[in-house]
Parts: sequence; C-alpha cells; structure tokens
Amino acid sequence: HALQHRGQESAGICVNDENKLRVHKGMGLVSNVFDSDILGDLTGNISIGHVRYSTTGSSLLVNAQPLLTNSIKGDLALAHNGNLINGRELKDNLESHGSIFHSTLDTEVIAHLVARSFKDDIIEALIQSLQQIKGAFSLIAMTNDSLIAARDPHGFRPLILGKKGDSIILSSETCALDIIDAEFIREVKPGEVLIID
Repeated sequence: HALQHRGQESAGICVNDENKLRVHKGMGLVSNVFDSDILGDLTGNISIGHVRYSTTGSSLLVNAQPLLTNSIKGDLALAHNGNLINGRELKDNLESHGSIFHSTLDTEVIAHLVARSFKDDIIEALIQSLQQIKGAFSLIAMTNDSLIAARDPHGFRPLILGKKGDSIILSSETCALDIIDAEFIREVKPGEVLIID
C-alpha cells in the first residue's frame, strides 16, 4: 500500500510456503488485487511484492510481477524495477537459441539467462546473469531458501535495506518501512548483491 504511487497497473506477491513458491497477482491497485482472505492465504517465511507501471512490455496480466519461474536450477521469483538497454539484444539471442518467452518483460530475459547459465547454483547463476545486463535496475529475487537484492552498478534505481526485529526488509523507498515501523539500515550500494539466507 505504501508503494502504490510507484505503479497502479498491477500488483503481486510471491511467498515461500514450506519451500514451495506461490504467487498471487492481478491487474489494478493493491486494494483491488488483494483482500484479507487472499493475504491470509499468503503465508511463508520469505516474500516479495511488486506494483507495476509499464516501461517495457504491455499492460497485461502476463506482465504482472513477481515473475515466478522454474528451471532445472529450482524455483525463482523476480521483482524488477528498471530498464535493460540491451534487453532486446539479449532476448533475440536467447530466442535464436530456443528460449520461448511468455511475456514482454525485461524481467523474463533475466529469468532465461539464469536458466541457461552454466552455473549449477541458482544464486551464482543469477549473479552471472546480472553481469550480462546493461541498464538501470533494482532487482529482488527469491529462491526456496534465500532473498537476493541487486542494484545496477550506477545506482540509478533506488533500493533500501531495513529491519524489523529479526526480519530483513528490502524496498524501493523508505515509506514501506515507515508503514510497518521498521528501521532503515542503509541503501543497497550501486553494483551490490545482497544474499539473505
């Protein structure tokens, strides 16, 4: 709710529920996509959420985030804010090697890079994939047992780190911390990747 101003097109939440990732997303405002019953069903010890406005990709449900994918490396949920200037080039290359895209999101390019990485560990594959993309981005990713935050090397898109009790919180703005009385720790540094496990 606190980040609704960052996007009014769609909203979504992905949770880790007993080592199984589940997502609920829909078109419209947070209050249109979620009610108390839906939120009550989204239980787990790790979660990521996203509100979207279109910068790349059409205004369709398939483009709502978080994007949840499964590959031989495991489940991966991605919430991405930014624009990849080499996104089209990467997508064309991936498609020429057999990748099939279901959305028009830059975020799906990242998911395909992870799936095709020669690294077996999903977090190592994500880090390797981030080294291939160019542009302005902040990214939150979730696996079955970890939360990952990454910010582009120039720090164009905001990403902050907070804490409430023993819980670690990542957000694009501090207003998300304020609404839950969480403590601001610091900004994620440009080019930094944080792994919370």
